[in-house]
Amino acid sequence: MVDLENIRKIVTSRELTHEQKLMQLAKAAENSLDVLNIPPRTRHFFETGAINDLFEGGAPYRPRYILPDYEKFVKNGSAFLRVDPPKDLDELLNALMILYRHVPSITNFPVYLGSLDTLIDPFLDGLTDEEICKKLRLFLNYLDRTITDSFCHANLGPRDTRAGRLILKVEKELANTVPNMTIKYDPAVTPDDFMEEAIECSLACSNPAICNDVANRAPFDRYGVASCYNILPICGGAYTLTRVTLTELVKEAVNEEQFIGELLPECLGLIADYMNERIRFIVEQSGFFESNFLVKEGLLSPDRFLPMFGVTGLAECVNALMADQGKVYGRDPEADDLGQRIMDAIARIVPTFTAAYSPISGNKFMLHAQVGLDSDLGITSGVRIPVGGEPDSFSDHLRHCARFHKYFPTGVGDIFPIASNVTQNPAALLDVVKGAFQTGVQYMSFYSADTDLVRITGYLVKRSEMEKYRNHQVVLKNTTQLGAPNYDVNRLAERKVRMA
Repeated sequence: MVDLENIRKIVTSRELTHEQKLMQLAKAAENSLDVLNIPPRTRHFFETGAINDLFEGGAPYRPRYILPDYEKFVKNGSAFLRVDPPKDLDELLNALMILYRHVPSITNFPVYLGSLDTLIDPFLDGLTDEEICKKLRLFLNYLDRTITDSFCHANLGPRDTRAGRLILKVEKELANTVPNMTIKYDPAVTPDDFMEEAIECSLACSNPAICNDVANRAPFDRYGVASCYNILPICGGAYTLTRVTLTELVKEAVNEEQFIGELLPECLGLIADYMNERIRFIVEQSGFFESNFLVKEGLLSPDRFLPMFGVTGLAECVNALMADQGKVYGRDPEADDLGQRIMDAIARIVPTFTAAYSPISGNKFMLHAQVGLDSDLGITSGVRIPVGGEPDSFSDHLRHCARFHKYFPTGVGDIFPIASNVTQNPAALLDVVKGAFQTGVQYMSFYSADTDLVRITGYLVKRSEMEKYRNHQVVLKNTTQLGAPNYDVNRLAERKVRMA
């Protein structure tokens, strides 16, 4: 049913840009359709919040996350867009700007921009650093001002390139919200001085995050980091991402045994069935794969998409089950052991379900540590330790991360505010990264405790923009509208500040 009052609120809002109104009106239209078969028990878990489809809408007409093969586009151009293969840097940047405008996703913006350094580096011959940086400033500012959603992601590394270093130099200067960036780090390939430049940039403007390339490249032959920290196959992506919110599911549990043995398997099975409903509609009815030029020109392949099985709120789930014993997740070994038993159960149950149209993953659902929503009250993202409950020791915190990161082949991460004096010694922080990755940490990000640009759950928002939003001013990025309440409700300003 169409919610006319909601539509009226959107149309008359003084706090939304024209573009934001259009997107919200489109979502209202999509949600007026009822095309998915959702059983009563599944609806029950939606109502309690134990299942959440993360605003994917009532009628999926495109995959949630799309990672085009940008290298192929640069080599061949696009007949549909009437773009020839670029011959110099100006033509390359212009071609990418055109293509990005036509890459869809759940956000209506591209969530993946490719490995910018490797795309750009072959076009730098004959140009000075100053000339290149001027072009990069214009390009990066264009992205930030036109892709008004900071779930947009670009990659760097793992190889050292001239383009990569110049991108870091310009990004440090601009401190833009978009694109979110990740550098893939492989100690056998990535020089220390290049990584130190990346860490200096991260401490200045929260970009880039750092991906353990060795750990994350295993599932796919070619992968990209998209949206927040989603590890997905290039030339494909994710059909859908639905999550189990353990914080809410545990409220129906009688005890640990009933939760793990009965309630959890039931809910996980219903989520798998629900995601298959969405996948079948996208593949069989939406027409996306038959009509979209990205598929026709080989920039996307239907057999390289998969479903992401999200998990969030492990901390509160464990704490609820151990309330009588007073044991706390991230602090007490008994609580962490229970957390591992729960994740072992999830990792054992989910692969027993068959995912429709997903050969890239062996027709299996792949686990993802979901970062959370602005509406999550008292629900800690993924398998993270709640703010205020972090161990005193940075190394203990990282060992905890490593213990739980291993379950999530399509993405997991942790965020660490760093004391401002560490900017004087990025080599020390690189040593922390090396140790963390050797321990099993798969993805981590830093920001200086006093920077304007901060990570919320995985995406970037400026504190200054959040303040404007709180004062009911129009803001350019719709992710500011998501980040401001999340930052406040989940007390992200109180994250424990770490020293290297």
